[in-house]
Amino acid sequence: MPTFRRVRALPITLAVLILASACGSDGTSADTDTNEPVESPTPAPNATPDPVPVAEFEVTGSVEQVYLVGAEPGTQLDLIDPDGAVVQTGEADDNGTLIYRDVTAAAGYRVEAMNGTASPPFDVKTPSDVPTAGFYAAQEITNGYGYLETRDGTLLAYNAMLPGPPEDGPYPTVVEYSGYDPANPDAPQPSSLIATVLGYAVVGVNMRGTGCSGGTFQFFETLQTTDGYDAIEAIAAQPWVLDNEVGMVGLSYPGISQLFVAWRQPPSLISIAPLSVISDTGRGTLRPGGILNNGFAVSWSEDRRRDAMVGGQGWSQRRLDEGDQVCIDNMLLRGQTPDILEVIDENEFYVPAVADPVSPDTFAHEIQVPTYLAGAWQDEQTGGYFANMIDKFTGTDQARFTMVNGAHTDQFGPEVFSRWMEFIDLYVGKKIPARGGTVGLILDVLQNDIFRVDALPIPAERYEGVTSYEEALAQWEAEPPVRVLFDNGAGDPAAPGAPYPSFEAEFSAWPVPEMEPTAWYFGPDDTLTAGEPTSPDGADSYLYDTSLSQKRTLESGSPWEALPPYQWVHREDGTFLSYTSGRLDEDTVMAGSGSIDLWLTSDASDTDVQVTLTEVRPDGVEYFIQSGWLRASRRRLDEAVSTDIRPVATHLEEDAEDLPAGEPSLVRVELFPFAHAFREGSQIRLYVETPGGTRPEWRWQTLEFDGDVINTVERSATRASRVVLPVIPGIEIPTDFPPCPTLRGQPCREAQ
Repeated sequence: MPTFRRVRALPITLAVLILASACGSDGTSADTDTNEPVESPTPAPNATPDPVPVAEFEVTGSVEQVYLVGAEPGTQLDLIDPDGAVVQTGEADDNGTLIYRDVTAAAGYRVEAMNGTASPPFDVKTPSDVPTAGFYAAQEITNGYGYLETRDGTLLAYNAMLPGPPEDGPYPTVVEYSGYDPANPDAPQPSSLIATVLGYAVVGVNMRGTGCSGGTFQFFETLQTTDGYDAIEAIAAQPWVLDNEVGMVGLSYPGISQLFVAWRQPPSLISIAPLSVISDTGRGTLRPGGILNNGFAVSWSEDRRRDAMVGGQGWSQRRLDEGDQVCIDNMLLRGQTPDILEVIDENEFYVPAVADPVSPDTFAHEIQVPTYLAGAWQDEQTGGYFANMIDKFTGTDQARFTMVNGAHTDQFGPEVFSRWMEFIDLYVGKKIPARGGTVGLILDVLQNDIFRVDALPIPAERYEGVTSYEEALAQWEAEPPVRVLFDNGAGDPAAPGAPYPSFEAEFSAWPVPEMEPTAWYFGPDDTLTAGEPTSPDGADSYLYDTSLSQKRTLESGSPWEALPPYQWVHREDGTFLSYTSGRLDEDTVMAGSGSIDLWLTSDASDTDVQVTLTEVRPDGVEYFIQSGWLRASRRRLDEAVSTDIRPVATHLEEDAEDLPAGEPSLVRVELFPFAHAFREGSQIRLYVETPGGTRPEWRWQTLEFDGDVINTVERSATRASRVVLPVIPGIEIPTDFPPCPTLRGQPCREAQ
């Protein structure tokens, strides 16, 4: 195991990284504005000692943080604010390090030890305290593996892949930034590989506290966003970068990261192209409806905790074993990494001070660069909640969105990927989009490795005949901003399940302005009716049954392949309610969120509810469409943003309230966004049930009770339970029913 050596971030002069295999040669630099660790001065012989002896440890003021190295392990250390008050106290770990977090920016902090020694004064910065351009220009980033420097002296691992020698540039350049392994020189991330094949220079950068990068990891803390800013500016300053501007690419984690970096508005960032992202970290993925997703969300967090350990990623451990001294030194602070699972446990309710800064929908309006965002309604990892922030992108008039039924990687499907490529060409390459033979090569790889189909035909070229870049850009910018692909998986009869839609629609905004909220009411005999109930009585009950709370719809195989072996099981009689409409007398397209308004009573003081929307076809096939969830005690709505079609719960602890015993309460459950085409003759079905059994990766930490609990839903004239769905009029659709199975992300089964 390598040993740690305390080092100081030193200024250097244009150190050159020549080869990707040049271990330990880092391309870092510093400038006079950097906030370097403070060294203890050596007093002159016979000098009069300072009133407060200077400590031996070194302290660095960072952005809303302070980090300290070189203390005696176990030493108690006080952070003293400029007024002399102790604001935080900590203890040096076994490596002699300590980090103070959430520190208010100010000048004149110091750290004192119990032995009376103290650090010299230092400053704590705000995110807006950015280095000068000279700090970034002094760094040299070149082909291969190396390290770049952030404003607090932390070194981030990167891997640069240029189309040719730096001197043959400038090259259009994109950056992939995440806590996965974008800096891994042996295995670049998918978006990076695709961009290199398309002729772009790509730089993958690992977030602090991951891979071989320095510092510690905490989920999208402020320093991760300012680090992203610094990485963008340092890379854009390189002479081999076209126009000294860069774009960002990435799917999932590196897609989400783009939103956070763009929020900081680095001046050299020209565009972002995030795929398969989140919008609300807590309410959209971690705790939908206030119920912990102890499937994907928790397992992903566990993986990030492992990645943040010393040598937690295989490639970083190899570099440690091979003696990469920068990587070795960068492990020094890893013992200060917060436990992400503890953070999850400590934030059962929505705490704005904690949750808002890690939820892109709270700051999407501050993103000012051209944006291309795409996602899938049934995404088995991040979920379909992302669409709820589309209307928040008001900081740029060049935001474009593509949405599709499918799984996490469906953004690499040809119809989405082709638009992504056009966007990159227009805003980063600054050229007329042209496919060429490389696109076919990329699709060949995708068809084998992801979708597992025989072929992925290339969509028709959209810019043939365009003779100037300006004309191509004008064509793109004149198109409607919202594009929805329908029946993805059924568009190529020769390849059932392949990522091709059967039709699409474009809209001027989201939510769709033409959308008509349409209500169906719960009726007797398991019916959904267009008219409101008139009976003074009426109620249905079901047994609260958690037997499917850990049940996934995919126990083997991959949700990304063409025809996954879904196991969407029917629940036991008596453990659910279902309501089914009459047969539709015309084709009906829906796109948007939904509201299921339940007049609910429970034997327990609280209960968990899942609602599931399906299509029941005249041929006896039932297709899954979408689900929504709510813990009943979280039913208090944010009236400022809730509508008839979308109820938004606050999830604040002070708003939580038990169900009154024996008295029905209006509980409105938010159905996640979706888009689906119901054919004439089909029926709309709505299930009310206990969470579980409808997702490939999500599982649920449901409430548990000692005995049986019965939930009751009223459907009377005075307490009319209903579902409100987003009908879009005037859209023509293909008449053929998609075969079962074909629709991506949507299991099908024989209807009961």
